Amino acid sequence: MHVDETGIINIIGKRKWLHCASNDLWTDFFSHEKRGCEAMDARGIIPAFTGVLCHDHWKPYYSYEGLLHALCNAHHLRELTRAFEQDGQLWAQEMEALLKVINNAVHDAGGAIDAASANDYRQQYKTLLERAEIECPAPKKEDKKKGQRGRQKRSKSRNLLERLSNFEDDVLRFMSDPDVPFTNNQGERDLRMTKVQQKISGCFRSWEGAEIFCRIRGYLSTCQKHGVSSTEAMSLLFDGKLPAFANEVPETS
Repeated sequence: MHVDETGIINIIGKRKWLHCASNDLWTDFFSHEKRGCEAMDARGIIPAFTGVLCHDHWKPYYSYEGLLHALCNAHHLRELTRAFEQDGQLWAQEMEALLKVINNAVHDAGGAIDAASANDYRQQYKTLLERAEIECPAPKKEDKKKGQRGRQKRSKSRNLLERLSNFEDDVLRFMSDPDVPFTNNQGERDLRMTKVQQKISGCFRSWEGAEIFCRIRGYLSTCQKHGVSSTEAMSLLFDGKLPAFANEVPETS
């Protein structure tokens, strides 16, 4: 399942959040005052989910147990490009190239590579991170200012390095699981129409209006994924009928 969230700019003058949970067949949109776990718990989808959750490393997603995580490598590629071009981090350029090579290998293999190849790429990944530790070291304890509390500030490149190291399995999960994609593009695509709405309208005039928009957009997105056009979906809606796929009972194991 892909998850993402975006700010709904201005509902009655206040900033709210739109949450999206989706896959290749279903889309759910949900508006809430909060961005984190309070909103996710209120909707109830993520707390009940037990599969692989694909996201961009928004930390509240890691609060839920009983599921696996897959991080969006499109985000990593952009951050690696920035680390090389703006901070001169050579390891970042090499890591960007390695992730692309692995992705191409997975694509050529039909969605997953064999264990031997996966182990080889994982070793290359680890070796590159070891070299990165030399080029982009953590701040020294003696550099911490007197009286300063909490974690020492890291550069953007260092934060990226630590994420790639600490969440190695989630970064590379796409290598061996054919159901796990390289990116979180599915979730971002599903949110795209809400961004278009914001550009055109700029806001929602009421909280109820935002909730209605979420419900309609989730319905139309799901219908399109099942091959039902928006025109047909709305015609069925006004006739008080459901699309055929909505009446099908999914098989259970």
